[in-house]
Parts: sequence; C-alpha cells; structure tokens
Amino acid sequence: MKLTKLTALAMSTAICASAAFADGHMDRTGWPESFTVGTASQGGTYFAYGAGWANLVAEELGMTGGGEVTGGPMQNMALVHTGEVAFGMTTMGPAAESLAGTNPIAPGLQMTNACAMFPMYQTPFSVTALSSSGITSISEIPDGARIGFGPAGSTSDTYFPRMMEELGVNFERRNGGWSDLGSQLQDGLLDVIAFAAGVPVPAVSQLEVQTDINIIEFTEAEQAQILEAFPVSQFNISADAYTTLEAPARSVSMWNFSIANCDLPESFVYAVVDVVMSDNQRMVDIHKAARSTLPEHWDKNGVLMWHPGAARWFNENAGATIAADQIFGG
Repeated sequence: MKLTKLTALAMSTAICASAAFADGHMDRTGWPESFTVGTASQGGTYFAYGAGWANLVAEELGMTGGGEVTGGPMQNMALVHTGEVAFGMTTMGPAAESLAGTNPIAPGLQMTNACAMFPMYQTPFSVTALSSSGITSISEIPDGARIGFGPAGSTSDTYFPRMMEELGVNFERRNGGWSDLGSQLQDGLLDVIAFAAGVPVPAVSQLEVQTDINIIEFTEAEQAQILEAFPVSQFNISADAYTTLEAPARSVSMWNFSIANCDLPESFVYAVVDVVMSDNQRMVDIHKAARSTLPEHWDKNGVLMWHPGAARWFNENAGATIAADQIFGG
C-alpha cells in the first residue's frame, strides 16, 4: 500500500522537547527514532486532528514524527497491524471488522496487532429530510426512498445503510460529498440524507438557513435495536447544535480511538498517551473535536485489546480498571 506523502512542513516535526518532560521519560529502550500517524484525506477531521497530535508528541518527546495521508480508518488498521506506521486512528466499526478478518483492505487477515491507545471523539449518526416531505420519523421514510449516505467507503456509507436495513427501511442508495448531497436534497433529487459526521454538520446548517428541514431522531426502541446490532454508543444531538432543534435529538455515535502497533515499547506508548491526555486544552487548540479526548472516556473501547503502555497510563492516572485479559500480552 503506497501512501501519499505530505510536504515537509505539514508532514513532520523535529523539535527538541522541553528538558522537564524529556527528563521524565529517560527510559527510552527500544524507542523508534521517528514515528508516523496514519490519518485520512486532507481537509477532514482525521487529518487535522492526527497531524496535530503527532506534532505535539514529537515536540514534547524530542522526536521526529508527523501525520500521513491514508485511506482512513480501515487502512489505518492494516497499516498499524503490519507496523508500516506506528500509530493510526480508527472508529470502532472498522476496528471490529478488522479483528474479524473482514477488512476489505486484506480480507481474511485478522488485524490483532493494532492496539487501543486513547479515546478521541464521537462520530454521531443523524438523519435529515425536508419538512415539505412530511417525514418526521424513521418509520415514515417511504419504500424506495432515495437516501444519500455520504462519500463511498466512508464510515457513514459503511454503516448507515446497514442500520436502515436493520430498522426495516427499503431505499435506493446514493453517494457523494455532503455539500453535494445537501443540494440534491434541496432540489428534490433525494428524500433523506443519513449523516455520520461531527455535529453541527456544515451541510445541515446550510440547509436550515435556506429551507425548512426535519432533523429526525431515533425512537428509544430504534436506538436500543441499533445499540444491540452495531458497535455504537448512545448519543444526544444537543438542542443548540441546530436552530431547527427545540430539544436534544436521540441518536447513536461511533467512537474514534487512536491505535498503536502492539509491539511498540510500553514506555514509549505510555509517554505518548501522557502527552495527549495530560492537557486537554492543547488538544482542543488543535481541533475542537478533542473536547471529548478525555481520560474518563477510556471505557468507550469495547473492541480492541489495549496496548500495555496505554492501559498502564489509564489505570494509574484515570481511575481506569482495565483488566489483564483486556491488555495485549496480558
């Protein structure tokens, strides 16, 4: 798998760490000379977030490191498993498929050498229709509805069609960029858009400025059914996310986690997690999605084995109770 290289400015950092932090991690036995974080395409949250924390870690630990453009969560699991990159970013769905050997990058290969490192943020699943359609619930989506599921191969395109099928919706599947799908909805070329993206989704915000829309929540029963069938968590879209909402909207979300090659030294991964998790404001300054990059969210990983260094950090510093049988090699 050949990866696209970034420019030197965007790609990597080689800045000396502060003496205070460097002295706190003097045991560097087996540490690599440099590291790479697998992200996704430029212009997306993964790229900005991943390149940002890579540069932060490189600066604090006095190493060379940076973000690398990849195909996203599925490819990152493969790259980290094989050791082609030290670290990556994935969502719980692609992680589960990769462990089961159903990752389309390498069908049949169980990618068990990619370990959980730290929680990042949630990707909520949300549904939008024009008010003029009369669709106010999932059950009211008509047979054969034209539903836009986002870019082909995205987390939304991978999981939202399955969720709709689970809930008994019959539909025609459409793909495209979020802005383009928003325009198609407004022009009557789509009936519904099923978003998996951080909220507020710019395309939805733009739509509600231009026309009346319905942001459709899951019923309690639908939410419970989805929670049972997919690796997602409960989520409420806050009322202040969109002017259309008068109260929080019930939904589900899929957690994003950073991952590490399981064979990396424990002390190295411990140090990386310490940099990222010890000062949340620095992460928020990199990307606002990092407001959820908090130690207490360690329990959102129900899929991957933990890297020993990460597990030790959360058990020692976050009140975590990660058991030995949840830790790689434990």
